[in-house]
Amino acid sequence: MNELSSKQSPAWAAGLLSAIVWGAGQGWNRQYLKGLLFLLIGAGAAAAELATGSYTRDSLADGFRFRENGGFFLKGIWGLITLGTQPRKMGLTGLTAGDHSIVLMANGIIALLFLLLLALFYIWNIRDAVTTRRQYCETGIRESSLQHFKRLWDTMYAYIVLSPTAVLTLFVSVLPIVFGVLIAFTDYSRNNSPPTKLVHWVGFDNFATVTQVFSWMHTFLGVLLWTFVWAILATVTTYLFGFFQAVLLNNSAVKFKKLWRSIYILPWAVPAMISALVFKSMFNGQFGPVSQFLLDIGLTSERIYWFTDPGNTNLARGMALLINLWLGFPYFMALIGGTLTTISESYYEAARMDGATSGQTFWNITFPIVYKATAPLLMLSFVSNFNNFGVIYFLTEGGPANPDYNFAGSTDLLITWLYKLTLDNRLYSMGAVMSIIVFLIVASFSLINLRKSKTFEEL
Repeated sequence: MNELSSKQSPAWAAGLLSAIVWGAGQGWNRQYLKGLLFLLIGAGAAAAELATGSYTRDSLADGFRFRENGGFFLKGIWGLITLGTQPRKMGLTGLTAGDHSIVLMANGIIALLFLLLLALFYIWNIRDAVTTRRQYCETGIRESSLQHFKRLWDTMYAYIVLSPTAVLTLFVSVLPIVFGVLIAFTDYSRNNSPPTKLVHWVGFDNFATVTQVFSWMHTFLGVLLWTFVWAILATVTTYLFGFFQAVLLNNSAVKFKKLWRSIYILPWAVPAMISALVFKSMFNGQFGPVSQFLLDIGLTSERIYWFTDPGNTNLARGMALLINLWLGFPYFMALIGGTLTTISESYYEAARMDGATSGQTFWNITFPIVYKATAPLLMLSFVSNFNNFGVIYFLTEGGPANPDYNFAGSTDLLITWLYKLTLDNRLYSMGAVMSIIVFLIVASFSLINLRKSKTFEEL
């Protein structure tokens, strides 16, 4: 032991000690407090497994079984792999004991995330022991635990402060995402729902269903095409109309500018859901005042079913775009109005001296400068409209009905179709597949356009 603890001992020996027993290498390096902290982390994980499992002599008499004996970590990983082996059954006294596949999956993901964190600490524990020993062998300087913690705080203060938020994000944001992705690879649906039935892993069968079954593929392509059309038109119309309003209000001939801005900003200030429900009532085909007014003045001979006429789906789509224009243009009006105030007046003076018309001034000075400043937000608006659940769902609920589609209407976007698949029809696995596809489309499109605009390029 004296030889191992000498200055010439290899650094890997300290790492080997920490690999066998958490913190042992730090103890050999005489960093006892640091070694104790690593030991407590490792011992705490082992204690959690023992406390939540069944490791008594009687329970292990017939051998170790993950389902009956495993604790938080071992049973969690077993449940994530198998999704259970014994479904619950309805008896005279209620449901019998058994496995709930979805609970097992959730617990398994949590256990896996904890194991990943423990793995990071374990690697840190080994690397720290090796690094400290190597430094001592090379310099002869032995850093105490308190000196190490002080140096760590000074050099990695930002990471230490951010780490609690990162861990919280791991379990609040990453966990649901992983859960949703994994559901896409199961047969979880209303016809195969726990606890009386077990969910099974089916691999890529659900993705094959979307691409190979005609009804699903037809629905997906139809909804996808309309989603792109909607996102493009909804973004372009709100941007251009907001641009137009901002230019008008920026004109020196307009009086009471604050009053006009206050009036035009009201549609944006009112919650979109409230406005959508109001418009839905106003344009109700059977009881709405708009249809009644047109009928009373003789412009129409019968009531117009703005959102529910299956023979005129473009009417519902056009109305949705108009109402979205009303709700969305104030945002760009305010945004572009602020940008217009930053354009130097010298540009316009030079243009007037060169004999440029107002149209030439707009297209060669105003529009390029404003577009360059607002292009990133224009892209974010496109992504937002691509997933604009509120306007479509609260306005049309995806209607009019389309008999050629699976669980979708003529104005459904991918996001509203996904909602119907999961909550209305409980086709959870297919809904998860759609959520993955939506994510891939939006992420790819956003990444390509943001790279082209060089908005987030590092300086």
